[in-house]
Amino acid sequence: MPRAESGRDSGAEPEADAGVDAGVDAEPGNLTRPEPPAQPPPGHEPRALVIGAGIGGLTAAVALHQHGWQVTVLERAPAIEAVGAGLGLTPNSLRALDMIGLGDTVRSMRAWNAEGGLRTPSGRWLSRTSQDAAAERFGGPVVALHRSTLISLLHSRLPEGAVRTGAVAEVADPGAADRPARVRGGEREWEAELVVAADGVHSAARPALFPHSPAPRYAGFTAWRLVIPAPEVAYVPHETWGRGTLWGTQPLHDGRIYAYAAAAVPAGERAPDDELAELRRRFGTWHDPLPAILDAAEPGDVLRNDVYQAAVPLPAFHRGRVALLGDAAHAMNPTLGQGGNQAIEDAVVLAHHAHPRADVPDALAAYTRDRLPRTSEVVRRAVRVGRFVTMTSAPACALRDAAMAAVNRLGPHLALRALDGIADWSPPGHGEPAGPSEEPEEGGEFTGGRGKSASADGPSAARRG
Repeated sequence: MPRAESGRDSGAEPEADAGVDAGVDAEPGNLTRPEPPAQPPPGHEPRALVIGAGIGGLTAAVALHQHGWQVTVLERAPAIEAVGAGLGLTPNSLRALDMIGLGDTVRSMRAWNAEGGLRTPSGRWLSRTSQDAAAERFGGPVVALHRSTLISLLHSRLPEGAVRTGAVAEVADPGAADRPARVRGGEREWEAELVVAADGVHSAARPALFPHSPAPRYAGFTAWRLVIPAPEVAYVPHETWGRGTLWGTQPLHDGRIYAYAAAAVPAGERAPDDELAELRRRFGTWHDPLPAILDAAEPGDVLRNDVYQAAVPLPAFHRGRVALLGDAAHAMNPTLGQGGNQAIEDAVVLAHHAHPRADVPDALAAYTRDRLPRTSEVVRRAVRVGRFVTMTSAPACALRDAAMAAVNRLGPHLALRALDGIADWSPPGHGEPAGPSEEPEEGGEFTGGRGKSASADGPSAARRG
């Protein structure tokens, strides 16, 4: 499986807005007077456009709305529907959701209370852990819920009419300190002081901002997801690793079961009949409850997507007045379960910096400084875990399994270390008394709550530039 490179692309775009926003002419030594910053029309709230109504985009919309922005979300789908499957929210994103008043609501949906862990296809346990162990290590629970549940919660926190569906949008002009950004959708065009591009792994905004940066590349495996009705007996949460294959089972708070699977196959490959039949061929003889889960599913329940991950880190997560967020900025494979979690982190950190009276290009530069190092590290770590999952050699898989079992014998719950420095993160200002939105102190530097991690050697969520 290819590993994301740690260096920046040598052919990438330069750091956003160098020279232009600083008022520096192209001729050496020829300084021009800086243009006044672009402002919203008199009597209007500053305008923010969010491209994409996924988890990251809606979280950003809610956070910006709560900070005083006039927010419009442009979603290309014809409706906000109950699509997708499940996702796991780790304590880092739950603390981020605290910042918009949803953390405890989601925590109340926790369903995993018993032990779970890692198994072989025969059912032998390689390692075990528990919700209590995760909460003790990371300061909170892990919550599995249906994607549509979180989408509905976020959507409910926005004003009526804030989300416009059937709107295919592209960045026409990223803007600068002296002019707003422009977004075009068909024959319609919008201007805004801030644009958030949360348009997914195949983002149209990313190549518009950084045309020389490579697109995300195939991670070497495909993924299936499905949700089945509540079974008559409880299923223990687990993940099972085979030879180039993986299966996961996770109970949801309403009793339904979220299941996911992966296999190392060529990109674009699809089942000759249907994907449920493909899952039966690959996993039907594995340990219980896999056969029962497959028997309870219908072909239309199964979603399949090839997995893509960032080839190299982008030079920045912003350009002008446009910020990239979530998979559009840092696509990652799901082996750490952090795609949605990191998008939620992005959203609240962006809103922390981009308060309505901020200098937006400066605020977005601070957002890049905070988020690019952390997410790049999460991408790299997910790649490393993905190599274990996609092993196909029988001797290599045997050594892998023996190593996991040995680690468990040395210290139960040590498998949780994969999320050290990730799940223990807290957003800027978390735990501080509620108050008015922070503004820069004299000199424009934020000194208020910084993102932090409980792990001394973990990646910092927010670091000064």
